[in-house]
Amino acid sequence: MSAHHIALLVTGALLAVLSGLGLSLQLGWRRAAPRAAHHLLFFAVCAGVVAGGALASRAGERGWALLPALALLLRMPRTRPGRANHWRLALIGAVAYALGAWAAW
Repeated sequence: MSAHHIALLVTGALLAVLSGLGLSLQLGWRRAAPRAAHHLLFFAVCAGVVAGGALASRAGERGWALLPALALLLRMPRTRPGRANHWRLALIGAVAYALGAWAAW
């Protein structure tokens, strides 16, 4: 397994944890404490998408396929947490990551 495969898998796992934590905040299961963790995970996922794309491109794969997911992730701070556009954009971003990771694999 090469470095870009590991980066894609770790980023996918981080994205799953981020989505689960975001869902728990959206549903009100958790309140104030995990918000900092949610933001840290968000930055880690963004960095992982960039690293995975760069490593995939370096390995001769289609690293550019992760650019739509990165663009959607970078648009997230413009949405308001708790609103429908926030979780919809998060869901579309997760699907874009899954498709991009599959293409870059």
